[in-house]
Formats: sequence, C-alpha cells, structure tokens
Amino acid sequence: MSMANLPRVPNWSKLLTDYSESVNQFQPVMSGKLRRVVGLTMEAVGCRAPVGSLCRVETLSGYITAEVVGFSGEVLYLMPSEELQGVLPGAKVEPLLGQKGLPVGLDLLGRVIDGVGKPLDGLGPIKAKQHMSGKAEPINPLARRPISQPLDVGIRAINTLITVGKGQRMGLFAGSGVGKSVLLGMMTRGTSADVIVVGLVGERGREVKEFIEEILGEEGRKRSVVVAAPADTSPLMRLKACETAVSIAEFFRDQGMEVLLLMDSLTRFAQAQREIALAIGEPPATKGYPPSVFAKLPQLVERAGNGSDTQGSITAFYTVLTEGDDLQDPIADASRAILDGHIVLSRKLAESGHYPAIDVEASISRVMPMVVSDQHVQYARLVKQNYSLYQQNKDLISIGAYIQGADPKVDKSIQFYPVIEAFCQQTMKESHPYDESLTALSQLGDALQ
Repeated sequence: MSMANLPRVPNWSKLLTDYSESVNQFQPVMSGKLRRVVGLTMEAVGCRAPVGSLCRVETLSGYITAEVVGFSGEVLYLMPSEELQGVLPGAKVEPLLGQKGLPVGLDLLGRVIDGVGKPLDGLGPIKAKQHMSGKAEPINPLARRPISQPLDVGIRAINTLITVGKGQRMGLFAGSGVGKSVLLGMMTRGTSADVIVVGLVGERGREVKEFIEEILGEEGRKRSVVVAAPADTSPLMRLKACETAVSIAEFFRDQGMEVLLLMDSLTRFAQAQREIALAIGEPPATKGYPPSVFAKLPQLVERAGNGSDTQGSITAFYTVLTEGDDLQDPIADASRAILDGHIVLSRKLAESGHYPAIDVEASISRVMPMVVSDQHVQYARLVKQNYSLYQQNKDLISIGAYIQGADPKVDKSIQFYPVIEAFCQQTMKESHPYDESLTALSQLGDALQ
C-alpha cells in the first residue's frame, strides 16, 4: 500500500484546541468588574453568567449577592438582593457556581425564612438534608388529578357559600385595611391541610411578627412555613420570596401531602417584577406594567394545583390589592382571569363591623359544583338570592317606602336577613369545621324553602 492510500490521521492538537475554544464560549469567566450603577441595577463587564444565576459584588463592608436579570452585548445587568451601600466603581464581580439551592424538608416546619431560604427567626441554621436548585418541572395538564374534594378552611361563609376544592387557586380581592391578613390567619388555624406555606411579601414589616404570634398562633405555626420579605427589602428579594414559597409548597406536594399556600400578596409580586423590568429598560405597556409582568403571573399561579396520582395537592389563596377598591385594576383583572375563583372583601361591610367582610354577591368559586352535592348548591343559591334581594331593596326598606306584603319574596328576605348576616360572620378566634358549617347551612336552607 502506498503512502497516498493510507488513512489520513486527524490533527488532534488542532481539534482539541477548536473544541476547547468552543466550550469556553459557554463557560462563565470567574471575575469581572462593576462598570456603573443605574437606579436599582448594576452593570458588570468582563464576566459571563447566564440569566437567573447569582453573582457576588465587592463592597467596602464585604460582599453582596446579586442576580443576573438581563444583558446587552458584553454588559450584564445585576439586581442586588440587599441594599446598595459601599459599592465602588470597578468593584470585583464574581459569578457564584455550585450553589446548594433552597433547603427543603420537614425541618422547615415552624420556621420563618427570607426569600432565599435564610432563617429570620433566630432559631439557628436550617438542617435540611435536601436542597432544591431551580424550579420544579411543570406537571403535564393531562396528568393532574381533577378537583373533586372540598377543603375545610374553618370559615363558615367560605365552606358553605364559596366552597373551595383541594387543588383550587383562589384570589382574595380587597383594598388596604379590609382584613385580608386576618382572614388568611383564620384559614391557617382552621384548615384541614397537612402543611401550610405562608408568603408575606411586600407588606409592612410590623405585620410579620403580628401574623406569626397573634394570627398564626402556636398551633398553626407547628405545621407552617413562613416566607417573609417586607416592603423595605429589594424588589429581587420580594420576587424571590414568592417563588420560594411556591417551591416549598411544590416539595411538600411531591411528598404526597395536602398543602395550603397563602400568598400575601400577588400584587406585590407584580410590582416587584415591574420595578426590575423597568430598571433594565423594558417599556411599560398597561398602566405602567411591562409585558413581562403579565407573563410571570400565570407562570407563578399555574405551579399550584393538584399533582399526579402519586402526589398531593396545593390549594392556593392569593391576595390581590385593589387600589382604590377598583376591581378593574390591570393586576386584579389579569389575576381574576387566571384563577379558579375569587373572594371579594367589601370595605363597606368592614366599616359596618361585619367580619369577615366577605361580599358573597361578588364572590364565586368556579369548582364548587364539582366538589359539593346538588342539595348543597341549592341551599347556597337560596341564601345568596335572599341576601341579594334584600340588598337590592335596602334603600326602600331603610326609608320606609316598602310596604310589607307587596312582594312575598322581599318579605322573606327582610325576615331572614339578620339570620343570614349572622351566618356569614364569625370572630377572629372562631373556627367552624366543614361538617358543622354544612349542618348550619342545611338548617338555614330548610327555613328559606
């Protein structure tokens, strides 16, 4: 065989060099420097890191953590998770690789953590054997179990008139100071769920301790995990707190448990995303909200719900702050469209001393007919009809313009209105189990027939 017919030996040295260069294009450079700070964001050059990864930035007092939220050419946009203080021009920026992720497990029960899983309760580090890195894989919609069982939340008006199913996503719509947080606390004490995950995001810092000690209580705290990011934290921490709460709920659901997720509030999540998006140059679209806000809302909400046959469920309540009691607010309107029902709290009822201030006329559970009996639906409809009929004629009744006997239906609504009003009320410390609530509804329904 001549030399010309021998198989050609590849140039391994060149191939290895080309491969190394191609791989290095995707490897993050381990350090860069800070170019400038603009508003809430920092711009770094000289390092490569994917969107969503963490970096640490050198300051006069040590290092702060920041997340990569975008890039333009060779410039990385970083959003700090804490206050920007002591940052210098040209400060060192290092991508953080190999992070353990979020600690999860039964050791989380009874603990209070921040948006990235660090303890806030002074009870020492969380000794978790497992860690979650990144989001859980989304469940195939066809693999989810249908909602078929009611969930006891301990509130008579909800158990009977706006019945919630296991795996349902409900919105709690109200203005400020109408009783959203108190209602969430009542649910934590009265629910039949195995685990409760509470996300206190973007609210007053004073409310965190009050919620844990006074509203949640010792018994409620034993089976609860509280994720707190008050209003004075960075928008990134507020955004992370919502995602952390959902991730913890997903972990317990995957263990086969029934989880109650209480998120206060979905509006603060949207506002945090708006702050981040506007800071990196995304244009506003609807009343100052960029398009990414309306993309992230369903991504967060859809992570709750029933799992597969081998998993548990996440029943979620998301509070939505209606500014100026406007239910047509962009966030309220978008949330109402992607949730499985809504409970509206009325300022008028709250001002009159009616607690919880649930407006049963404006509230609805879309899965209620699938989780209760036909008799239950009929009784609930009777109560709502009589309540609504009284409200429609309230002005005439108040000024004495209505003459008794003019309409038998109105006469009945006047007779039973005090009973219905008392039925829909309960104090903050009361808890009415589902069976007890159903018995009370049956008695009231029989009287209304």
